[in-house]
Amino acid sequence: MSTATRLLEQEFTSETCYELLPEWKGIDIRITELSGGITNKLYRVQSEKGDYTVRIYGDKTDLFINRDYEAQAIREMAKIGVGSKMIKYMPEIGVTIVEFIGDSIVLTNEHFLDKSLYPKIVEPIRKIHASGVNLEQIFNPLVEVMKMSAILKRLNASYPEFDIAGTIQRLIKLSSIINIPESEYTACHNDLLADNFILINEDARHKYDFPMYIIDWEYAGMAPKYYDIADMFQEILVPRESEKEIVAEYCKGDSFDRTLFFIDLFKPFPDIYWFLWSLIQLNISKIEFDYYNYGKIKYNNAIENLKYMKKEYGVAV
Repeated sequence: MSTATRLLEQEFTSETCYELLPEWKGIDIRITELSGGITNKLYRVQSEKGDYTVRIYGDKTDLFINRDYEAQAIREMAKIGVGSKMIKYMPEIGVTIVEFIGDSIVLTNEHFLDKSLYPKIVEPIRKIHASGVNLEQIFNPLVEVMKMSAILKRLNASYPEFDIAGTIQRLIKLSSIINIPESEYTACHNDLLADNFILINEDARHKYDFPMYIIDWEYAGMAPKYYDIADMFQEILVPRESEKEIVAEYCKGDSFDRTLFFIDLFKPFPDIYWFLWSLIQLNISKIEFDYYNYGKIKYNNAIENLKYMKKEYGVAV
């Protein structure tokens, strides 16, 4: 059994922590398993020497995650004040350790209904997109969907209840209509679900440079900025009026209609991406989670958004 597999399957104890952080050996450690991870196992480890998040990579996640790209994104985003600092990167044993952002709450979908939070939510997104950072990963939404489809085929997993091939053909046509060249891609997170937003408590703001941080950079790369926001909307699923208010905050009066149009056109891409990801996880993951129904919801959302585009914009694919 590999070290990575052993760490994933064994109980995470103080001894395990000492293996990863030998400089902590002999001092008291507090370990808390963190919820929310459906790809990896996450632990918070605390001692007098630090407060860290330990990420143990999920089984076979190397099929669709390049950890070197992720590590680069973590380091670059920490530099611009959007993410937490890298402590240790140990891909040979399937572990990344970053600083834990304490004195905070993890956002939920309901927080995205609170208009007073929109400036805090949008600011780090805008900062990422405007950073000028060149990430090594190129995240072309259509290419990434097709990669996921190819992985699923290699697993010999068949789901005839979904028209996967037909839907991908529709996305190919849609991508040609959108027609944003990779030269216009910006640094993007590409997985902006609510769980990845960390809001600093008001009574602790003096300890931090910014009120909101973003975590989990596994899928980060150069991508269309509209895709990044479309992915967020398909995760948080807020009413249309809330979407418009968030986009207005993002645009600050510049190109609102164009931005909303492209966000709407990109919405089916993240849903199909995560739908295919779910079916892959269903076949490889050792983490208990209802991947099938999670993916089914994503698929149905994508089909509904394709219908919406035709009705709203006359874009038929």
